[in-house]
Amino acid sequence: MQREQNHSSEAENTEMAVTKAKLVYTIYRTLSYGLSPLLYLHLRWRKNLGFEHPLRWLERLGRASLPRPPGPLLWFHAVSLGEGVAAIPVIKECIRKRPGLTILMTTTTASAFEVIKNRLPCGVIYQFAPIDTPNAMDAFLGYWKPNAIVLVESELWPNLIMDASRKGITLALINARMSTKSFRRWSKPWLLPLISLMLSKFSLIIPLSTMQAANFQLLLAPPSIINSSGDLKFVVEEFISEEEMRSIEDLKMQLDRRKIWMASSIHKGEEEVILAVHEVLIQAHPDLVTIIVPRYTDHGREIAHKFQKGGQCVALRSQGHKITPGTNIYVVDTLGELRHLYRITPIAVIGGSFLPGFTGHNISEAAAAGCAVLTGRHVGHFSCMISDMQQLNPLSVLQVSEQFELEEALEVVFRDNQVLEARREAAKQAYHCLSRGTVTRVWNLLDSQLLKHALS
Repeated sequence: MQREQNHSSEAENTEMAVTKAKLVYTIYRTLSYGLSPLLYLHLRWRKNLGFEHPLRWLERLGRASLPRPPGPLLWFHAVSLGEGVAAIPVIKECIRKRPGLTILMTTTTASAFEVIKNRLPCGVIYQFAPIDTPNAMDAFLGYWKPNAIVLVESELWPNLIMDASRKGITLALINARMSTKSFRRWSKPWLLPLISLMLSKFSLIIPLSTMQAANFQLLLAPPSIINSSGDLKFVVEEFISEEEMRSIEDLKMQLDRRKIWMASSIHKGEEEVILAVHEVLIQAHPDLVTIIVPRYTDHGREIAHKFQKGGQCVALRSQGHKITPGTNIYVVDTLGELRHLYRITPIAVIGGSFLPGFTGHNISEAAAAGCAVLTGRHVGHFSCMISDMQQLNPLSVLQVSEQFELEEALEVVFRDNQVLEARREAAKQAYHCLSRGTVTRVWNLLDSQLLKHALS
């Protein structure tokens, strides 16, 4: 009798949670529908400011600009550049293993579009992702009619997921992660039933770490659909055109016989830390060149102006400036070159990590290139990547807490070549160990738990 009562109570609680989730989703859908005219105006405003593609911005409303080929179609969606690049090796594996399947790729940002369009395999259809309003999503799904959808990392949009489920489209979430802020938000009592309902619509969730797997279970994702494979951001594919190769080789020649270090993915405020470190290092190393790659290209001119006011001799890559004997700061304010630039510097300091509130950036590209890798303490979910590398070899990544520690660490690797080479080798070995087999494992899970059902 007691067991029956407990079972009945659990069933009632489940039914109440589903009812609550559907109510919250109905409110979200109604609001997103009502705000559609304002979102349309917002997109036009962003287009006028250059934040949306000037010719293809209507794709964000679900209006396709290319024809849909006949036959089955698999839709990959990633929000921006890093997530999109992480998906490309899986897309290539999909094309190799299932050549009759049409691949549709979408991203959200214009910056991602400009880089990814040149890296996708031939035959992949590339569009901008629709905004998560009922009309845009219905138009997009109605036109492309995907058999299955693969979302990358944290793209959990209610209308997308619920509409796809209603239409019988199978869903997967790969390299799945959730930031601490998002996890806390979804864990709130009024949102937990909704995220639980959304996650129940997936056939497969592949978290990028065991910590992230635990987060999805705490958000009540069915344990049976959670599978591990490794972090796709460890998979760095080499892609460089002849023109890019010539440009990088030319830069390498300009830097010949100079001491070099690079600060990459630098956010606003962090340039102050980099400038202060540079001013200390150049006292001991007059031939020093500090390469700065801002996270956002429009920040480059601001950095250059600030450093010039501070008495530094600055060259700006977007302007075609050459590195002369007097140049000591080189600002790379261009898109899509970061992984190539790691090949010409022995030391990489990864930004987005030196000030509170920041959440770090991918360190695997620097490690793959054989750089000595340093980063700050504010690294968000990249803490798992750093921990995995340090467990394999403590020398693979060095975290520093403040400007003074960064100065000391850089001075050591500049002064002692054996330490520098040990850190470079450790980073490269850790990268190779952690990247091995990841794409194959992800593909096998997608094929067995998503595509076999979607295409049957």
